[in-house]
Amino acid sequence: MPEPARATSSGPGRVLIAVYGVFALSATARAGVQIATRFGEAPVPYLLSGLAGVVYILATIGLAGHGPGARRLAWFAVVFELVGVLTVGTVTIFDTGDFPDDTVWSVYGRGYGFVPLVLPLLGLWWLRHTRPR
Repeated sequence: MPEPARATSSGPGRVLIAVYGVFALSATARAGVQIATRFGEAPVPYLLSGLAGVVYILATIGLAGHGPGARRLAWFAVVFELVGVLTVGTVTIFDTGDFPDDTVWSVYGRGYGFVPLVLPLLGLWWLRHTRPR
């Protein structure tokens, strides 16, 4: 009989959830202010920041939740986040014209100490580490 999955919200997972929560709050708030006050200046970066905020919210909910539905949500959000940060990071290196203002994922999260690049890698590792055996 397989061993049940360890809760993603246990042990070091609590720190991971807290970091995701901080990023969810900061990215969403920053994007909200930018969209409300300066949307015409750089709509693509501001909408991408809003998308990043939503992804961080979903990852936080998924990692903090219990059960297979929460785990699936966490996997989806963290994989989407990794693809997003790699895609936006690469585009912003080669095409700075469309990104006059940074997003959370610009240049792989350079403005946030590259935490947006490392965070999904840690999230994927933690989801794999806590999977049912």
